[in-house]
Amino acid sequence: MSGLHNGRDVFEYALLRVVPRVERGEMINAGVVVYCHARRFVEARTHLDEARLRALDPSVDMEGVRAALSAVEGVCCGGERAGQAAADDVGRRFRWLIAPRSTIVQPGPVHTGLTADPSKEAERLLDLLVR
Repeated sequence: MSGLHNGRDVFEYALLRVVPRVERGEMINAGVVVYCHARRFVEARTHLDEARLRALDPSVDMEGVRAALSAVEGVCCGGERAGQAAADDVGRRFRWLIAPRSTIVQPGPVHTGLTADPSKEAERLLDLLVR
């Protein structure tokens, strides 16, 4: 419910991590997914530091990583870009995106907070945790 926290709403977020070689367990943060139920909001912001990623694995499939990050952004946007998730509400899309997977782009644990502006929160978290 809006207004219970001085105009701020509960939001959830998860980092998007790139794990080029799962067996080594090394990763870099490459994005954040923010979800706010009260505002029917879900958005992904990404930033791929290619030099850092190549330092972990010089043979990484950079195009594949970029495509995976773009796909996450597309699912958040909804519509045609969301593919099979297009008909799902924002909550279902967020839950699908944060489900554990063993691909090269993986979601981290979910964290919560309060925000008056989920879009600004996504940018703040990207600056704080990714860039």
